[in-house]
Amino acid sequence: MSVDVVTFGCRLNTYESEVIRREARRANVADAVVVNTCAVTAQAVRQAKQSIRRIKREQPQAQIIVTGCAAQVDPQSFAAMPEVDRVAGNEEKVNARLWQADEKVAVADIMAATEMRPRPVGHVEGHTRAFVQVQNGCDHRCTFCIIPYGRGNSRSLAPEDVIAQVRRLAANGYREVVRTGVDITSYSADGTRLGVLVKRILRDVPDLVRLRLSSIDSVEADADLLDALASEVRLMPHLHLSLQAGDDLILKRMKRRHLRDDAISFCAQVRRLRPDVAFGADIIAGFPTEEDGMFVRSLDLVEECGLTTLHVFPFSPRPGTPAARMPQVARDVVKERARRLREKGEAALRRHLEGEVGARRRVLTERGGIARTEQFTPVRLSTPAAPGEILDLTIAGHDGSRLLAA
Repeated sequence: MSVDVVTFGCRLNTYESEVIRREARRANVADAVVVNTCAVTAQAVRQAKQSIRRIKREQPQAQIIVTGCAAQVDPQSFAAMPEVDRVAGNEEKVNARLWQADEKVAVADIMAATEMRPRPVGHVEGHTRAFVQVQNGCDHRCTFCIIPYGRGNSRSLAPEDVIAQVRRLAANGYREVVRTGVDITSYSADGTRLGVLVKRILRDVPDLVRLRLSSIDSVEADADLLDALASEVRLMPHLHLSLQAGDDLILKRMKRRHLRDDAISFCAQVRRLRPDVAFGADIIAGFPTEEDGMFVRSLDLVEECGLTTLHVFPFSPRPGTPAARMPQVARDVVKERARRLREKGEAALRRHLEGEVGARRRVLTERGGIARTEQFTPVRLSTPAAPGEILDLTIAGHDGSRLLAA
C-alpha cells in the first residue's frame, strides 16, 4: 500500500486530497492513510473519528495522519486518539511539511495565512469533472459557522494561475471544470473579481466544454458574473446558494448579509437572464430562537425562490461560535423541522424532474451509468457509456430522484 486519502466534506477538500496524494508520491511515502476531515457539523466530526477507528482495525500497520478543518479547529481531540499517529493543519496538508514534520501535532495559526500559492493537479481521482481551487478562507463571521477558524481569512489565487490550471485540465481531457473555494464569490485578485475571472477562463481556454460554479453567496454576485450567466452558454445554468434561512430576524441572528427579499429577487433576476437555470440551496433547520412562524418562512422560501434541490442541515451547535451560546431549539423540534424541509425539497425535486420529461438534454457521463445535465440533474442512462463523455439525449421519465434517459 502507498497512501490512501479518505475525504470528508466539500469539493475543496476533494481537490486538496489530490494535492496530498501528489505530495505523498513525491515523498515516497508508504503504508499511510490520511483522513481529510470536515468541521461543518458535529456529525461530520463524529463520522471522521468513527472512520479513523475503523481504518485502524482494518489496517493496523498503517500510519494514520489526520488533517482538514476538524483537525485545524480541534487538533488535540484527534491527537488524543490512540489510533492517530500525527495531526496536520490545513496549511500543512498541502505542502511537503505534511511528510517531513516530526512532531505529533503540526498545526499553525491559520489566521496568519495571507496568500495562496498555485498547487496544480492534473486529474481528480474518481471524478469525471475536475475541481480548481480559486479561493480559500472567509472574512465573514456567521454566528453558526466554525469554518473561518478552520480555513482562515479570505485569500484568492491569481487569475493567471487559475487559467493555467483550467487549461491543463482541459488538455488532460476533462470536459467540465468546477471552480471551488470556501467563499468563491468573494474572489478578488489583482483587481479581478469572480465574474471577470469566469469570462477570462472561457475566453482563454476555448477547449473547455463546461465551466461550473460551486456554492455561492448571492449577495456577493457581481455584474460581470450575472452577465456571464446570461451570455456564456459554456457556464452551466446551475447555482447552489448559501441561503440558510427564510426569516429576516433569523438571518440577522445568523449574521448573514442578505434578507429574505434579497434571495427571492436574486433568483428572479437570474431566471430572467438565464431561463433554464436551476437553483439548489443550503438551509438550516432549528437555528437557535427559531419559532414556528420563522420556520414556515424557510419552508415557503423553497417555492418563492424556485429551488429544485435542498441541502438541509439540522442545526448543530459548534463550540466557540456565538450561536452555540444562544437559546437552543429542542432537539426533537430540530429533527422534525429538518424532516419537513427535506420533504419540501423532495417535492420540489419531483416537480423539476417532471418538467424535464420529453426534453432534449446535453449530459456529462459519470461512472455507474449516471450522467448530469447542464443543470446538474442526475440522469440514469439507458445504455452504457464511458465516463467523461458529452451526450445529447431525450428524457423519457424519472424515478423520483433521477431522470431516465430514453
